[in-house]
Amino acid sequence: MTNASVHSELLDLLTEAVLVQNELRTEAMQVFRKLGLPGNKNEEYKHTPITRALEKGLQLRASFVTGGALPNEDQWKISGLNAYHAVLLNGSLLPEKSFLPSQVTAMPMSKASANLQHVKDNMGTYADFRNDAFAAWNTAAWSDGVYLEIPEAVKLDKPIVIYYLHDSQAGQVKSVTRNLVISGRNSEAAIIEKWCTTGSNTVISNTLSEIVLHESARLNHVVLQSDTDAHIQYLFNQFWQHSGSFLNSHVITLDGGFIRNNTRVALDGENCESHLYGLYLLHKNIIADNHTVVDHRKPNSYSNELYKGILEDQAKGVFNGKIFVRPDAQKTNAFQSNRNILLSDKATINTKPQLEIWADDVKCSHGCTTGQLDEEALFYLRSRGINKDTARAMMLYAFASELLDTVNDAELKNYLDALVSERLHKNF
Repeated sequence: MTNASVHSELLDLLTEAVLVQNELRTEAMQVFRKLGLPGNKNEEYKHTPITRALEKGLQLRASFVTGGALPNEDQWKISGLNAYHAVLLNGSLLPEKSFLPSQVTAMPMSKASANLQHVKDNMGTYADFRNDAFAAWNTAAWSDGVYLEIPEAVKLDKPIVIYYLHDSQAGQVKSVTRNLVISGRNSEAAIIEKWCTTGSNTVISNTLSEIVLHESARLNHVVLQSDTDAHIQYLFNQFWQHSGSFLNSHVITLDGGFIRNNTRVALDGENCESHLYGLYLLHKNIIADNHTVVDHRKPNSYSNELYKGILEDQAKGVFNGKIFVRPDAQKTNAFQSNRNILLSDKATINTKPQLEIWADDVKCSHGCTTGQLDEEALFYLRSRGINKDTARAMMLYAFASELLDTVNDAELKNYLDALVSERLHKNF
């Protein structure tokens, strides 16, 4: 079978059972078919062989299973965290298993898009699907997701966790999920996303969220990826900020199979503030690719971006960060940094921080570092009676803790701290 025929079969498999219902879906499907799945000649995916992973991981002659069984809560729920939650199983929201705040408008996206005109008007407005095949596939083929609208001046007393659960025991699973979050003026909220898979068959998930922060809204957003190596994951979070809004974004990757994260922020108002943090601890044969775009569109705004990685075994990491400063975005302060530690000769990182500036009154910087553990510091700890493995873990934890210290919720920070500490002592 030729590569072209395999590629065609893969496109057919991914889009089977898609019901094109409106103009937006039709256009997106046309874009998806035109772009095709990206290969290594695509600049945005040249270090991320996601098409090859799909061709290798999916059974082209087999359909995807639906439904599934809900695993026990101790397998997927964040312990010790007092939170609201939304539960999706194989891509479908389970309202009866979800617990969401009464002051927030919350419903399945399938229902919201069919009944609320402003949801129809907002979908596809913020996330650009015309230049990315997977974003186009999501826009054309999504089946369900979560719609959240936080009213003006509402300050949620605890975070909302979105659990994406997959049951692949009966066969391979495809979940194409679409979320829309609207944070009203002067509102405050925290949203956490977490994935958990039961079963050993391949899971391909495509999750796209459009998240709008209106004037002076504040949002803390955390992505936690710690799933099985059978999961091929594409995640696209598009944040859109209006004047005076504040965003804290964390993407924490601890385990999985193949992961592509697109995090995009548009600062479309004055006096916006954005903080983007990423931590990836990669081992075995994990591939994790973080692409970020911070787009300063209006004056007097601030962004700070810090991504850190620790890589072991044959793991591969990618960081591609872009900062755009538009002509009208005078008085912009924008900073970006990517730092990495490689713990084996076979681990690799491809890092590419970028700035594109069309304004002259700005303060911007970017940079990246890649290296190994400081042997002198390691020797110092060992000379104090600490064994080599413990000393390495202590140094790596100190490297990672800078990111964990930026998590605002104390209960969530403690949970993440325990996960990271366990991983560093166990795997590194």
